[in-house]
Amino acid sequence: MKTILIVDDTELNIDLITQILEDDYDLLVARDGAQGVDMALQNNPDLILMDISLPVMDGYEATRKIRETNQTVPIIGVSAHAMSGHEQSAREAGCNDYLTKPINDEILLDKLKKYLN
Repeated sequence: MKTILIVDDTELNIDLITQILEDDYDLLVARDGAQGVDMALQNNPDLILMDISLPVMDGYEATRKIRETNQTVPIIGVSAHAMSGHEQSAREAGCNDYLTKPINDEILLDKLKKYLN
């Protein structure tokens, strides 16, 4: 089973993503950017869902840190900010893709299929 690392500090978002994915994927959860970097390096997940607004280290910086040692893991930036500049900033930091909140489960599943199959 593929492993997805969820990096998010909001329990509601974690619960929603978990409900959508728990039957088909092994899930790991980090609640701040620094913990997300550590867990990504230690667990080598198949994909990372990276919230952009995080405590300790934001999602942009966490993505850049992960990219220093892992260029291949798909990272999907997740943010409540739907402005085009936010998506561009996420991609410039190293995200492969971008999702806006509230998360649409069909769009999420389509993106996971794109990167995990």
